[in-house]
Amino acid sequence: MFGKIKAKDIIRKMGFELVRTDDPVLAFHEYDYLRHNARRLEHLASLRIPVAGMSVLEVGAGVGDHSHYYLDRGCRVTITEARGENINRLRDRYPNGRVQFLDMESPSHIDDSPFDVVHCYGLLYHLSKPRQALAFLGQNTRKILFLETCVSFGENEEINLIVEEQFQPTQSYSGTGCRPTRAWLFKELQGLFAHVYLPTTQPWHEEFPLDWTAPEKHKAGIQRAIFIASREPLENRLLTPSLLSEQIRPE
Repeated sequence: MFGKIKAKDIIRKMGFELVRTDDPVLAFHEYDYLRHNARRLEHLASLRIPVAGMSVLEVGAGVGDHSHYYLDRGCRVTITEARGENINRLRDRYPNGRVQFLDMESPSHIDDSPFDVVHCYGLLYHLSKPRQALAFLGQNTRKILFLETCVSFGENEEINLIVEEQFQPTQSYSGTGCRPTRAWLFKELQGLFAHVYLPTTQPWHEEFPLDWTAPEKHKAGIQRAIFIASREPLENRLLTPSLLSEQIRPE
């Protein structure tokens, strides 16, 4: 277990400094965030999983840098966030979109649920109750869940709670986050979905490890993983129903 490791110590170890700001866009649109989002969405598109025209629930949208992925594909998107300043920015950015408050620490009913697709990228590790959050995501998913999160190395099933800077718009709304192991996540998802997959590939970004058996090879301060959970089997050569120990970069 990590115990209560402070996220700011990890961030500063990576060479970054925390700066408080009242404008969420300044936080979410720093170079590192923009690059990271580009690599994640690039990778999601490379999996070639059809979503065009579907209903989508996006949780923890921040300022909406992933929302356009679905809007551009003609999806009916419900965009949700917990922070008021982020919600205001989302409504300015997507005036014709459906934007709703949703605190995933204490989730409430969402109109028009369940959704064909639920998109949860970059949120789970900012939550103190990941099991509850996954259950909520499962209840609201009609077809498929896309999940990306920070994780811990290790084969044991652990949640690993950490302290985060609550005042930071990119960090935990409650002040407590988690770094679960992939084994814990895989098992939890299998209890909620009939079919759980890992991509055989990882995004072209240093925070996404390729060899899960060798933590010493991973030089980034954090590590991330992607899971695809589905109600129906997915015939896709880029997905595997096993907890891979090695992955590759997309072609």
